[in-house]
Amino acid sequence: MKKLAITLSIGAASLLSAGGALMVPTAAHAQPGVYVEVPPPPPRYERVPPPRRGYVWAPGHYEWRGGRHVWVRGMYVRARPGYAYRAPEWRERDGRWEYRRGQWDRDGDGVPNRHDRRPNNPNRN
Repeated sequence: MKKLAITLSIGAASLLSAGGALMVPTAAHAQPGVYVEVPPPPPRYERVPPPRRGYVWAPGHYEWRGGRHVWVRGMYVRARPGYAYRAPEWRERDGRWEYRRGQWDRDGDGVPNRHDRRPNNPNRN
């Protein structure tokens, strides 16, 4: 256990010294979040290919890799009946930018069901 704590401390220190990026768990999601101080560039224009039966279009987006924003092209992902696809997004919070990866949501409240304490709540907007 002590070895794990030391390893995590060294990893966190190396991320901090890498220049602006930090992976920490967020309060709203149990998944790791990416926080950077550099805003993402404007999204690139992509021509969406014709629809494919049984698939959902996941639009292109920027990800933080190697200390910089890298464009990831859009693609079709297999649809999950009863779920809505939430595209990846960047949100500004307290002068830093938080990246949330694409995910599936069953009740449309923006919180993936595996992290939702009350999934399918009809009274929630």
